[in-house]
Amino acid sequence: MIRLPAADQLVGRVPVLWRALAAILILGGLILLLVESRARILRAGTEVRLATAPVDPRDLFRGDYVILNYKISTLDPATLDGEKALTRNQIVYVRLAPGADGFAEAKGIYLAKPALVPGESVIEGRVTSTGSCLARADGEPDCNLGTRAIRVAYGLESYFVPQGTGLAIERTDRKRIEIIAAVAPSGQAAIKRLLIDGKLVHAEPPY
Repeated sequence: MIRLPAADQLVGRVPVLWRALAAILILGGLILLLVESRARILRAGTEVRLATAPVDPRDLFRGDYVILNYKISTLDPATLDGEKALTRNQIVYVRLAPGADGFAEAKGIYLAKPALVPGESVIEGRVTSTGSCLARADGEPDCNLGTRAIRVAYGLESYFVPQGTGLAIERTDRKRIEIIAAVAPSGQAAIKRLLIDGKLVHAEPPY
């Protein structure tokens, strides 16, 4: 019987330099895939306007950043189409449509991605909490209204900006700030632009 060498023995015969080069190439390829995936969303995704409130100033490792909270982050399933009973960590799809002010409003929440309707978009999110305080029309939580809301994260909750500008943005009145997000047909989303008073402050490069 012919005994084949074990995989670790075969790897051990490869020079260390070649193994290191192979690891670098694989890692580089994975990074390129991630960058291209995000770039594809930015290039081809449907743009939606999101009303937002930044709340946090600084990341010591990557310069300034802001933590963003959206009106569509707090949802009341009882008032929306789709699922009514949801649990933490569930992946959900939120159907969005422009409101009277042009900002996206949630119209439905689903466990399976619904068919796209002209003029609307569907964004993928994850339920981060249940039993949360309901929000007023201005987006502020108000537990007096009830605690049946859910919180949903869309991967748009932090945005890195040039060093020294995060705190200034964090202190800006939320009514003056908006995010333009790109939403891919799959439901994945990425921040495309940050505006204050309708004027461009930061824009994401395509790569």
